[in-house]
Amino acid sequence: MGKFVINVTNTGFTFHLKAANGETIATGGEVYSSIESCKTGCESVITNAPIANLEDQTVEGYEEQKHPKFELYKDNAGEFRFRLKAPNGQIIASSEGYVKKDSCKNGIESIRKNAADSPIILPEVEPA
Repeated sequence: MGKFVINVTNTGFTFHLKAANGETIATGGEVYSSIESCKTGCESVITNAPIANLEDQTVEGYEEQKHPKFELYKDNAGEFRFRLKAPNGQIIASSEGYVKKDSCKNGIESIRKNAADSPIILPEVEPA
């Protein structure tokens, strides 16, 4: 089972979805202003990852998919990446760069598999 880990940054809160082996398989799409909004971001991944369509933008003439969707694309360095977009089109999670397209697709499948029953781990924050 994976887990969502919420981290405190200088400007707010972020999350990472980690696989059972501890590897990060996705990072939240933004810096959130509160723990509650960050938890909502995690819950959006939990809800949308299993039902998201796959839009492979590396294929010429690809068919645009409806949201929620995973967009698989090549970055400026030539690596394969994906981003998960919510029903409103907002990016809610993104990946690291992969050398091989199949590895990137495996990352998407890992999110589909791990997100659904992954607990949300809150940071230890000093009381204000």
